[in-house]
Amino acid sequence: MTKRIKITSLLLGLAVLAVSGCTTAGAQAPGTEASTTKAAEQTGKKLSIVCTIFPEYDWVKQIMGDKAANADITYLLGNGADLHNYQPTADDIIKISDCDLFIYAGGESDEWVEDSVEGALNKDMKVINMLETIGSAAKEEEIKEGMQGEEDDDEKKEGEEEGPEYDEHTWLSVRNAKTVCGKIADELSALDPDNADTYKNNLTAYTDELDKLDSDFRAVIDSAPIKTVVFGDRFPFRYFTDDYGLDYYAAFVGCSAETEASFETIVFLANKVDELGCKTIYTIENSDRKIAETIINSTKTKDQAIAELNSLQSVKADTDETYISLMRKNYEVLKDTLK
Repeated sequence: MTKRIKITSLLLGLAVLAVSGCTTAGAQAPGTEASTTKAAEQTGKKLSIVCTIFPEYDWVKQIMGDKAANADITYLLGNGADLHNYQPTADDIIKISDCDLFIYAGGESDEWVEDSVEGALNKDMKVINMLETIGSAAKEEEIKEGMQGEEDDDEKKEGEEEGPEYDEHTWLSVRNAKTVCGKIADELSALDPDNADTYKNNLTAYTDELDKLDSDFRAVIDSAPIKTVVFGDRFPFRYFTDDYGLDYYAAFVGCSAETEASFETIVFLANKVDELGCKTIYTIENSDRKIAETIINSTKTKDQAIAELNSLQSVKADTDETYISLMRKNYEVLKDTLK
């Protein structure tokens, strides 16, 4: 069953529940924060915000600051599920259907969202599609030389026409993060005008932190003798590398479901490592490192290190980490390896 068919079925069931007068008040899932607030006291209803991925969830909390206690903030992938494998449950759809603000990435992994939003019970819901929010900064998915395409791509009928697929990993650009945070602050202010000044001030302070992070990334990359990274893995860092003028080679695109690299891909990447004199092969979080190890064993020197960069796609809700702390860890990895 596809995600879209599943969502349609869930929405039909939700509509039946709505007609019969059933409610879901009082349900609270992992990754949700709630308490009494001034707005809740006045309206009798807490602000309900649903986020699909960790960056959105953390940005909402940063912008709301101490007012985050004023809302039910739900992080749908809070159990650490990967964005590309996520299947919304009936409870997830119910939460989305009745929330005040829904934030999602907007790429091919979120094709199920359209039906959920169209069938929402709250017709005044505000929705932030991150890919749409960054506008002209959105990038089409790229197949680089040596990169292995999806099996489905290889099997497309000749002459078949499809629209462009956009890279959904927008949050890995600190500059995109600033754009989306600005949009979040605007929507929160519209929903909760009594606290608009607080959201504006928190946004200003958080933007300063993002600017410092951006500046630090630029400084370490500008001074690095190596300007190319080689990934023995999926590559969700296109927005990041473009921001700082890094080139890259990788086994798969960021949204690939492939887990086995072809002989041709391994040989190409190993030769590229030899050609460039790369000392490090990169992976993303939760990698078994097998592809990276195979690439290293196929090089002339066979002495490259493996380093992990976090794509923030599988962060659990109960973590003490933040968007900035995880990106800071990526900064430290690059500082140590781009030399």
